[in-house]
Amino acid sequence: MLIVNGIVHTMDVGTIPRGFVRTEGSRIAQVGPMDQMAGEGDPAGVIDAEGGHVLPGFLDAHCHVGLYGGAAQEDDLNESPAPCTPQLRALDGVNPLNQYFREARRAGVTCLLTGPGSANPIAGQSVLLKTAGEVIDQMVVRAPASMKFALGENPKGVHKGHGPATRMASAALIRERLAKALDYELKWAKAQADDGMEDPEFDAGLDALRPVVGGRLAAHFHAHRADDIVTAVRISKEFGLDCVIVHGTEGHLVADFLAREGVPVITGPFLMDRCKPELANLTMENTAILARAGVQVAICTDHPETPISLLPFCAAMAARAGMDEEEALAAITINAACIAGAGDRLGSLSPGKDADIVVMDGHPFHWRSRAVHVLIDGQEVKD
Repeated sequence: MLIVNGIVHTMDVGTIPRGFVRTEGSRIAQVGPMDQMAGEGDPAGVIDAEGGHVLPGFLDAHCHVGLYGGAAQEDDLNESPAPCTPQLRALDGVNPLNQYFREARRAGVTCLLTGPGSANPIAGQSVLLKTAGEVIDQMVVRAPASMKFALGENPKGVHKGHGPATRMASAALIRERLAKALDYELKWAKAQADDGMEDPEFDAGLDALRPVVGGRLAAHFHAHRADDIVTAVRISKEFGLDCVIVHGTEGHLVADFLAREGVPVITGPFLMDRCKPELANLTMENTAILARAGVQVAICTDHPETPISLLPFCAAMAARAGMDEEEALAAITINAACIAGAGDRLGSLSPGKDADIVVMDGHPFHWRSRAVHVLIDGQEVKD
């Protein structure tokens, strides 16, 4: 496939005012200005962007598509009987035929990170998926992609009699499980080093936490209030976790702290009202303030809180609230991909990366712009 005559936002080496992108199979092969393009390609495989904008496919770094919502009102989001369920895999619950995958593609969202909700202090494993396909296993980019933790109001009082009623209890439950997982990991390491030692008795929950305490799997902490954000960082430092803050509604109040700690934030949703007390300081400027402080940020819809088709609009609103436009684009492309652990494959128009590309008929932040061509793994998706 050859895309020509577009304003090409590479997201890693700048914007090409009039450029082309060539794909071979499922990968990007060449990117450059039109005057450097060699050969014209098969006309049947040429897309003329006609001065429109060519970008890497958009990536929503936190949502619940396929697990919640839709015409059937699917709800596979929270496992309420038990407060800590790290062994749960979103891969086993996502419905790839959910209508919102199609709506995501139509908006240029080619990849998303979906997972369990925030009613559990430890909820389970998320999965990073392409938005095209009928069989979930064929859509996977990373599984698991992260482990979901939750602090603040959501996990409090949900599990009557056997779960946390306070913020302190949520943090204590998380610490207890992480400490047990560390011990479990040490026992496995000793058993592998000593042929004569038996493996520890298998525990599905602790086994799922092994890569988390080993720093091999990111810990995504649902946290809105500033004190919850700081608690997430504190726990992560205690156990050596690769910490990512999800939502970070009051991140703007501790932006310098997050920058010093080097903790990324997936901001959003912010196209909503202040429907609960911990959203009292919700502001559209949050993402811009964090970015200016030096925090790596992505923008999410938290679908269904904001429909996933509005992801580009969310980035546009962040730009309107003071975020640099290229930074706002990065928050739904390269930054989102890096935070999701897939920066080597997604997020920029770079040779060798997956050919997930969106062609828009205007600037992606203009309210009338539409995604007129969407490619996933080099194949144009037509819904």
